[in-house]
Order: sequence, then C-alpha cells, then structure tokens
Amino acid sequence: MEGALVSVATGTLKPVLGKLASLMGDEYKRLKGVRGEIKFLTDELTAMHAFLLKMSEEEDPDVQEKVWMNEVRELSYGMEDSIDDFMKHVDDNDTKPSSFMEKIKNLLGKMKTRHRIANEILDLKKRIIEVGERTARYKTRDAFSKTVNVTVDPRALAIFEHASMLVGMDEPKAELIKLLTEEDGCASTQHQQVKMVSVVGSGGMGKTTLANQVYQELKGKLKCRAFVSVSRNPDIINILRTILGEVTGQLYTDTEGGSVQQLLANISNFLVDNSYFIVVDDIWKKQTWDVIKYAFPMASCGIIITTTRVKDVANSCQASFGGHIYNIRPLDIVHSRQLFHGRLFNSKENCPPHLKEVSDQILKKCDGLPLAIIAISGLLANTERREGLWNQVKDSIGRALERNSSVEGMMKILSLSYFDLPPHLKTCLLYVSIFPEDSFIEKNDIISRWIGEEFIHKEGRYTSHEIGERCFNELLNRGLIQPGKTNEYGELESCQVHDTILDFIISKSIEENFVTLLGVPILTIGTQSKVVRRLVLQGVNQGNSTIQPAGLVLSHVRSLSVFGGFVEIPSLEEFKHLRVLNLSHYQSLEERHLENIVRLPQLRYLNVKNTEIRKLPEQIGRLSCLELLDLRHTCVEELPASVVNLKKIDPSSC
Repeated sequence: MEGALVSVATGTLKPVLGKLASLMGDEYKRLKGVRGEIKFLTDELTAMHAFLLKMSEEEDPDVQEKVWMNEVRELSYGMEDSIDDFMKHVDDNDTKPSSFMEKIKNLLGKMKTRHRIANEILDLKKRIIEVGERTARYKTRDAFSKTVNVTVDPRALAIFEHASMLVGMDEPKAELIKLLTEEDGCASTQHQQVKMVSVVGSGGMGKTTLANQVYQELKGKLKCRAFVSVSRNPDIINILRTILGEVTGQLYTDTEGGSVQQLLANISNFLVDNSYFIVVDDIWKKQTWDVIKYAFPMASCGIIITTTRVKDVANSCQASFGGHIYNIRPLDIVHSRQLFHGRLFNSKENCPPHLKEVSDQILKKCDGLPLAIIAISGLLANTERREGLWNQVKDSIGRALERNSSVEGMMKILSLSYFDLPPHLKTCLLYVSIFPEDSFIEKNDIISRWIGEEFIHKEGRYTSHEIGERCFNELLNRGLIQPGKTNEYGELESCQVHDTILDFIISKSIEENFVTLLGVPILTIGTQSKVVRRLVLQGVNQGNSTIQPAGLVLSHVRSLSVFGGFVEIPSLEEFKHLRVLNLSHYQSLEERHLENIVRLPQLRYLNVKNTEIRKLPEQIGRLSCLELLDLRHTCVEELPASVVNLKKIDPSSC
C-alpha cells in the first residue's frame, strides 16, 4: 500500500508533497514569487521520502542515521502544519468583500499573508538545506521478501486456539486441576475450604491461557465465578466492581458507589455462603494482592487461581491461603513444532525438506515460548520459503539470545516481526500503544482513527475502511495482535495485545516520538521530545491527583485520547492541528471542554460516546473535515442546526 499518507517511517512527507503540488497549481498561482522555492522543496523532499522508506527496513541503524531520520520526520510535521495554516489564511482571505473598506482590508490581508508565506517557505528551504548538509546519506541492507495477506488467514486465528486448547496444555491443565480438587478440594466435595494455586512464569509463557483453560473446565461446578485482569497499573475500585458484578450477576453499572473497603465487604459477604471460583490474572505487586485478597472469605468453599511474572508475588498469594505455587514450563520441541507448523503449513502439507533443519534451529532459539513461536511463525508466513531467508531470521534471533536469553531475546524476536512490516503497517501497529493494557480494541474504532490520522486512504475501488480492514487483518495474520470478541454472526469485532508485545510497541512509539503517554507510572518522557504529536492521558478512578501535561508543546498534537478519571483536559484552543479527538467514557466531560472545538479546522474524528455530554457547540458545522462523530450512549437529544454542513460525516456514526 504505497499510497499510505502519514507514516512512522516518513512522518508527513507524503501529504506535504501533495500540498506543495497544490501550491504549484492554478489555485495558488498568486504565490508565483516563491514558486521556484516550492519546486526546490518538492524535489528535495521527494528524495528524502524515498530514502526514509529504505531506512525504515533497516533493523539497527546507527546513531547518526537515527538522528537524521528523526530530524526529517519532525521537519515534515512542522512543514505540514505551516502549509495548512497559510493555505487556510489564503482561503479565508479570498471571500468576496461587500464594501470598499472590506476590499481594502482584504487586499492588505492578502499582501501580509503572501509576505508571510514567502518568508515561511524560505525558512523551510533553509532548514531542509541545513538538515541535508549535516548528515551523510547511507545505503541500506536488503529486506526480507514479503507477500501480502489481505484477509484473515484462518490458520492465524486458529493458532491462538491451538495455543490455548491443543498445544502442550493437556498436561499442565491436568496438574493444575489435581492441585485444586485433590483430597478435600471443594470442586469435588462440599467441605468448606479455599483451594489456591498461583501460576508463575515469564511473559509469553501462557499463564493466562492455562488459567483460563482450568477456569472453563471447573467453573460450572461452583455457584459464583469471576475472571479479572489486574495488570501493572491497577484500578482497584474497577477490579473490585468487576468481581462484584460477575459473582452476583449484577450489571457493572449497578455496582457503582462505595469505597474499596465497602466493595471488599460486599464481595466477601456475598461469597461467604456460596461456592466460588475466582481467577485474578497478571498481578505485578504484592501490595495489590494484599488488598484484593480480603474479598475472598476463607471460611467458604472456594477456588482461587492467580497468575504473575513475579516470584515474590506468587509467594505472597500462596501464603494467604496456604495453597500451591505452579511454575509453568516452556513447550517441548514436539509441541513447539506443532504450534509452529500449524501456522506455516496446511494440515495436509508437511514442512519442506530444505526447511526442516532451519525450522528446528529457529524453534530451539524460541526456547518453547509460545508467544515467540507465534510471532516468528507470523513473520515467516509472509517470507518466501527459501532457506537463506529463514537462516537470516534464525541468525538475527541468535545474536540477541547470546547476549540475554530472556527479555532481550524476546524483544529481538518482536523486533524482527516489526521491521518486516511494510511502512504503513508499522504506523498502524504503533498506534495501538495509545490503548491501555488488557483493553479490548474495537476494530471499527481503530480503523476510523487510522483514517482520521491519514495513515490510510481510499485506493482505487477500495474504500478507506476496506483498506483499514486489510491492515487489521494483516496484523492479526502476523500474530502481533490477538483476536478479541466476536458478534452473533461470528465476525471479529475487536482485538487485544499481549502485554509483552505492548511493551515493545510502547518502547518503539517513544523512541520515534510517535506517542506521548502521561499518567502511566512505568513510562517517562524524560528523553522524549517536548513537541508532542499524539497525546494520551491515562488516569485512574481513584485518588485525588490529576494529570497535567506541563512543559509540553501541544500546538502540533494530531491525536488526543483520554482514558480513565481524574484527568484535566487542556483547553482545545492549544490543539490547533488536531485530527483525532477521543473522549469516550470520560465521565467528567462537560460542555465547556468542547467550547473551542470549532478552532480545530483539521479535526476528522470526534468520539464522545458513553459520556454525559448533553449539548454540542452550535458552530460544530464549521468543522468541514469532520468524517466521524460518535454520540452513542450520550445525553445529546438534539443536534445543532449547523451539522447539515458536515458534508463528509458518516451518518451511521452519529
């Protein structure tokens, strides 16, 4: 998809080139004084664009190359913002005056605008020359050959089912069930005793998968059940409300109100007279467990499974109820091969003889880690079946594993998968970093955001949304996102991202200054540019602190997303180049927050669903670029009359 517009590899060079071409056209012929400079900019930026595309396939560019690439990308964003500004001023000043004084003002306005445009173009030319002279050009290595999948590969979806139901799970599942039901376990008897197992292992080992298999097997034998994910930045109230809702059968909205202590008491009082099965997945800190554990009464018939990467957390869980610690094991070579071949070859097709040796060598380096096997098989499924190319993959993994056999090796595997992506898919994948950990990402929503950011666009007979679906499907096929929920027709509606993959995506996003995340304790912006391109405010629904984006330059932000509570949104007046605004589920949203929305001429996507907003600004019709307006589950009963001017809007989104 060479027509991709905004890209993590090339920044906004593609749309900048298109807008420079417009300035050379008849519509802007009044700018003839700087047409030579515009031609220079176009030629130079075309060469830069081609170079950056090649560099995007370079897996490990040196420091100087990275500096040059970052400079050019940042320059492209600034250029597009400047061009958008003065194109808007030219268009605004072209309205026909109705009086002599207005004609004079209009003429003076045009002169000032053209003078400013000339100065800005000359300044842009100077900056490009400086960047070009500062850095030498480099040649790049050949990239792996690729093929393109445009639909969901059934084997790519099946691999997750195989990982969770078929490959290597029978034995550990049986062992876990035995620990939970042996002797006086309440899954098989009526004795009043809590049985507990804490599953521990590194990321990507399949802890959640194993816990879920046991949960599905045993949950029907107990009256109450719940499965909750904790993650690194837990919202304790939200977690407890989820548990309360699941064990009582209440809707989540009916669990509102109450402190942590009240919620703990409500859950415990309900469970004390009922049998229960609770899975508390992905605990990172002992302090988190030390709160949640009080929801589960010991004097009752209960089963509890916890999963964690941290041995101290597992010890703390085990000590609470006198249960067991289960160390999850990697897949053996037989099961590793089964998972690997299931993605790469048809059921009736064996591994070709010339690839058997290199396949086993790759699997040996994956060391039985299911996530690594899924990621590598997704990469190789899009690589020609040539021994030389597969050996390149094997050698790249090997260099990392020689340095560090665990975390760095896993990141190397994901890095290979990332650099094998075409530029437009890199961009689409990095955008996933804006979503909180463990969240279900709606397919249609993320596609609409990609379109709003101009990552993708209409191609021939294919609509932008159809192109977006192809991108979504390709990321699924490659194992970089996982299937989420399906609708009543079995169609996939959402996806999720494994924690380890999300870590990698976030690190790449920060490195490329692609996303700035505030409010997430594990991330900092110390080494990141203060000029923000995409801002994410992630709050929590407890405490009394608010997130303040102090010290950041917000005038060039293209996407603003708010998650959670206790977030103070800066005035929209600061975001004059905003394309995407997502405030869905932001319960503190008020009409005042949208007062300056009409000052966002580039806004294409506005999502305020599941908020208590009652009224939209009267002049919202001035947002001529707006393509999606999501008002579902809000208190808006009447739309402003000006919405009829939103010619690009999708009526189904309102």
